[in-house]
Amino acid sequence: MNIKRVFIANRGEIAVRLIRTCQRLGIETVLGVSTADTDSVPARMADQTILLGPAPSAESYLDVAKLINAVKSCGADAVHPGYGFLAENASLVRACTDNNIIFIGPTEAQLRAAGDKLLARDNAQTAGLSIVPGGSVETAADALELARTLGWPLLIKAVGGGGGRGMKIVRGETELAQALSLAVTEADSAFGDKRVYLEQVISRGRHIEVQILADGNNTIHLGTRDCSIQRRYQKLVEEAPAPGISAEIRDAIECAAVRFSQHLSYQGLGTVEFLLDRESGAFYFLEMNARIQVEHPITEAITGLDLVAQQIRIAEGRPLGLKQQDVRFHGHAIECRLNAEDCTQDFQPSPGHVSYAHFPAGENIRVDTHIETGAKVPPYYDSLLGKLIVHGATRKQAVQEMQSALLNSSVEGVVTNLVLHQHIMRNPDFISGGVDTGFLDAMLNEHPLDDNPTGRGD
Repeated sequence: MNIKRVFIANRGEIAVRLIRTCQRLGIETVLGVSTADTDSVPARMADQTILLGPAPSAESYLDVAKLINAVKSCGADAVHPGYGFLAENASLVRACTDNNIIFIGPTEAQLRAAGDKLLARDNAQTAGLSIVPGGSVETAADALELARTLGWPLLIKAVGGGGGRGMKIVRGETELAQALSLAVTEADSAFGDKRVYLEQVISRGRHIEVQILADGNNTIHLGTRDCSIQRRYQKLVEEAPAPGISAEIRDAIECAAVRFSQHLSYQGLGTVEFLLDRESGAFYFLEMNARIQVEHPITEAITGLDLVAQQIRIAEGRPLGLKQQDVRFHGHAIECRLNAEDCTQDFQPSPGHVSYAHFPAGENIRVDTHIETGAKVPPYYDSLLGKLIVHGATRKQAVQEMQSALLNSSVEGVVTNLVLHQHIMRNPDFISGGVDTGFLDAMLNEHPLDDNPTGRGD
């Protein structure tokens, strides 16, 4: 069937992004909002808004019953969950199915198999992929027993989601109990799922992922992305394709991602994430994000595809309109996530009011944001303000484009990470390409950001 009205179950820049594609396709949009977002940019862009509840996400964006009632009240055909919140929540898919609402994403069974990180690890092994050593834990005693087997340091990760939330690094036994408690609380708040698991830390690892697109019968990949520059295990800078990887390893990673998708008979857009060991060249399955990713624009930049439109096409029951040989890659793209956070204070969030906002424009520049002069940055949600995306014929050109774009960006009224991005883009190791997940900590240890902590791009 043709989808005519989409309910957008999200906020911020991804809501803006979804609305724009729906408008281009002639699809009406209804946006669910909390009281904190009633006068936001996406609320003004949508054809209709419906109040879900109070500002805390547990009482609005994470409440399945309220969301379904809102969808039914406005007569929407489909729900697009974006990323985060309920995007990988199987209960939402079941509720949509029970109420004859199209969920723009995978089926309930596929979401449980991929969105549940523990089930995904099991499925990856069955599909023949190597996984990072680890396992589930329920109590501090369970965690200590497994940790002693895995060795230190290790990661505590949320079963129900990603984006760095619910993820904690633990370097020894004395830290474990408190870190476990914090991770459980954070996972429950962000995803409505308290479950966590432990995973061994692989030093000198690169975070490489593959964008896949599938219709339940066929899967194609849309190339690699490098997401190794992270703070608090949340991505800050992404680029496509992943630089500094041999053709042999790139092909092996892409094939592994396709194999995993095919094992699940996956339907929709997804990202299969891997950790590549720089020392040995071995790579390990980390997880599958069964949704659209924050960093999807860089894949769009090098392929020319609208991934949201592809999601909608598949949700309407149509087969892929592309074969693998139809996908053509052009140039190099880089994305910088602009966050309201103080990099000099351990990346603490910086909510408030934006007194001034200016972003660059140009043929090779794309800005995905919900921020404008006068916008509110509420304290209840992720600190992401927007994304700067650039495209160049070569990686060198893309880096130069990003350097210029950052210098021509300015956000005032809240502290941002603009200066941090400027430092990254000038760093010789980054310019050379192929940095690992330890890059940012090493850079900040060597060159602390004690100058211009406001984060303005001026």
